[in-house]
Amino acid sequence: MPDALRHITLRQIQIFLAAAEHSSFARAAQLLHLTQPAVSMQMSQLADVVGSALFERQGRKIVLTQAGQTLVPYAERVAQTLREAGDALDALQGLRHGKLRIAVVATTRYFAPRLLAMFRQEHPQIELEVNILGREGVIAQLESNHADLAIMGRPPANLPVVAEVFARHPHGVIAPPDHPLAGKKRLAPGRIADEPFIAREHGSGTRAAMDQYFAEHALDPPIAQEMPSNESIKQAVMGGMGLAFISLHTVNLEHRTGHLVLLDLRGLPVMRDWYVLHRATRQLSPAAQAFKQFMHAQAPKYMKTLLPK
Repeated sequence: MPDALRHITLRQIQIFLAAAEHSSFARAAQLLHLTQPAVSMQMSQLADVVGSALFERQGRKIVLTQAGQTLVPYAERVAQTLREAGDALDALQGLRHGKLRIAVVATTRYFAPRLLAMFRQEHPQIELEVNILGREGVIAQLESNHADLAIMGRPPANLPVVAEVFARHPHGVIAPPDHPLAGKKRLAPGRIADEPFIAREHGSGTRAAMDQYFAEHALDPPIAQEMPSNESIKQAVMGGMGLAFISLHTVNLEHRTGHLVLLDLRGLPVMRDWYVLHRATRQLSPAAQAFKQFMHAQAPKYMKTLLPK
C-alpha cells in the first residue's frame, strides 16, 4: 500500500477534499471548474489506488466510507502543507494576495462586517472567506486548520494559539427603560440579587463574564431563560422578561433609541478583551499578517464608536 499511495496526484487530493466537504461530486466539479464525469473518474482512480471505495451514495448525496474518513486528515495535511509553502514563498517576495480564511464568533456580527469591508478596501487583492460561528465552531475551525485567523473574546484553553488583544470588550447589565432601577446611580450589586436574568448559554464568553461578576459579588439571581443569540436576549429584555448581562458592543442602537437602558451597578462594566489569534504552529501568510496589522491599527478607534453613551 505505501508504494501504491505514491501514485496519488495532488489534483486527486484537491478533488477528494472538495467532494468530502460538500458531499457532492457535482459541487466539487463546480468549485474546481471541472466536469462531473472528470471528478467521478478521478475519484474512481483514487479509490483504485487506495484499494477501497472512498464514497458511497445515500439518496442524493455522497458520504465518506470508513476508508474515506481515514484518508481525510492526511489529505488535509498535504493540502495545508502546500498552502503554507505557497505562503512562505509569497512572503519572500513581500506579496499580499491570495485567500484569507477568518472564523469569528457570533457576537462580532456587530462590528466585524464593517472592519472586514474596511480591510477589503485597503487590500482588494486579498480574497476573504469569513465564517460566523459559535465559540466551539470557531475553535474547531482553528483546530482543523480551516481558519487562518480567528476573532473571539476568550482564547481556547486547550489549543496552543498566539492571541493578541486588539480592543477592550466591556459588558454590562441591560434593562427595559421602565424598570424600577433604571436611572438610579451607583447601585449596589445586591439590588439585582432577586431579578430574573435572560442569559447566554454555558460555554459562551459572555456567560463566563456574567458568572464571574456574580461570583465576585456573591450573587445568584434566578435564570429565567437561556438564549444563544444576543438579538433574542435584547428582545426578551425589551419585552419585560428580565435583565441581561451582555456585551456593550451589541446594544448601541437600542440604547440610543431608548428601547434599553444600562443599569449603573458598582463593578460594571466588566472589561474583557477582543483577540485576533491563530494556531501557534501556523506560519502566517503575508495576507494574514496584513490583517493583524490592520486590526491593531484600525479596530480600537472604530470599536469605541459602538459603545452606548
